[in-house]
Amino acid sequence: MPDRQIGQLLDTLGVTADLDDGDMVTDAHVTLKVVRADGEVAVIKAISEALDWVTALGMLTAVLEIENGGYVNSCDEEEG
Repeated sequence: MPDRQIGQLLDTLGVTADLDDGDMVTDAHVTLKVVRADGEVAVIKAISEALDWVTALGMLTAVLEIENGGYVNSCDEEEG
């Protein structure tokens, strides 16, 4: 299966990110749920070209922490 650019696909799905002016995105790790032509459901990942495995693992760990409600941004606490 050939690799495909997925930027337009993400746009079509309405994927957005909370970015401030001046933020610079350096890497991306995308998890996709795919329903194949035969009806099989698969979960696949896509990463930016320069993303190394250590950073990818760190990003996944951070996402799990955020999703599980364990991550608290100290800057957000100071504002509230």
